[in-house]
Amino acid sequence: MVNEKENVIVMIGPTAVGKTKLSIELAKKINGEIISGDSMQIYKGMDIGTAKIKRDEMEGIPHHLIDIKEPTESFSVAQFQALVRPLITEISNRGKVPMIVGGTGLYIQSVIYDYKFTESNTNEALRIELEKKVESVGRLSLYEQLKKVDPVSAQKIHPNNVRRVIRALEIYYDTGKKMSEIEETNQHDPIYNVALIGLTMDRSILYKRINERVDLMVEEGLVEEVKCLYDQGLRDCQSIQAIGYKELYDYFNGNQTLDEAIEALKQNSRRYAKRQLTWFRNKMDVKWFDMTPPITLDEKLNEIFQYVAGKFYVKEN
Repeated sequence: MVNEKENVIVMIGPTAVGKTKLSIELAKKINGEIISGDSMQIYKGMDIGTAKIKRDEMEGIPHHLIDIKEPTESFSVAQFQALVRPLITEISNRGKVPMIVGGTGLYIQSVIYDYKFTESNTNEALRIELEKKVESVGRLSLYEQLKKVDPVSAQKIHPNNVRRVIRALEIYYDTGKKMSEIEETNQHDPIYNVALIGLTMDRSILYKRINERVDLMVEEGLVEEVKCLYDQGLRDCQSIQAIGYKELYDYFNGNQTLDEAIEALKQNSRRYAKRQLTWFRNKMDVKWFDMTPPITLDEKLNEIFQYVAGKFYVKEN
């Protein structure tokens, strides 16, 4: 628990809305350091598909929680919270302004609010048993099981998110409590002094940008990047469930053509952007800034800086 409220800037928004460039410019203006709030940019070797910032794009701004895990490793929202909160204090103690930038809503929510996780510690034996059940009867059977014991959680969790389905079942069978009931007890008062910035854009323009970004990713070598992971034998890993990777795995497995895989990637990215906006609007108290052209980055940067300065005092570099 944080004893004194530290200043934290959070910049959220859907994929392709322009968070990366704007966050760099804001960080330069306020002497900030950026903590990645993306659940997939933590993985090494997954650069193009996660739209990971390149070294030269950082413009000297320190970035944290990028490339900290191997693609074979799992990563949870609880681990993210445990890493980010001390990092916020460390950055603040150096006289810098911590900025969390990303699009994974639950991860960011877990940090800035008094978000406590379930009482259940990992029950390794139970987890292994549930994982074996996935192999023997399939993920949908396990999801149906979750729908029976905790329908509220089942409604929130996608059937393909096997890790979350297993975790919800593990909590239920280990504690006798539903994950949804435990999460309901979480307080949603910020434990930091937060300037919560949301970037949005006209939907049709955003979708066009997403499609163009996917085409650029393919040009930059996305297919080759994913093929490298595929050739290493990575299967059924949390990392490979990421958009941009699972679609191309379908192509490598012979389930669809490359054109079909790329089209599926575009469609899934657009759907994800829509889900991101819905999450942010329903779950977080966000100050929204419209990035729809012809607004310029400089104009929007000044508007956001004024908002941040009104929330807490920051010196302009």
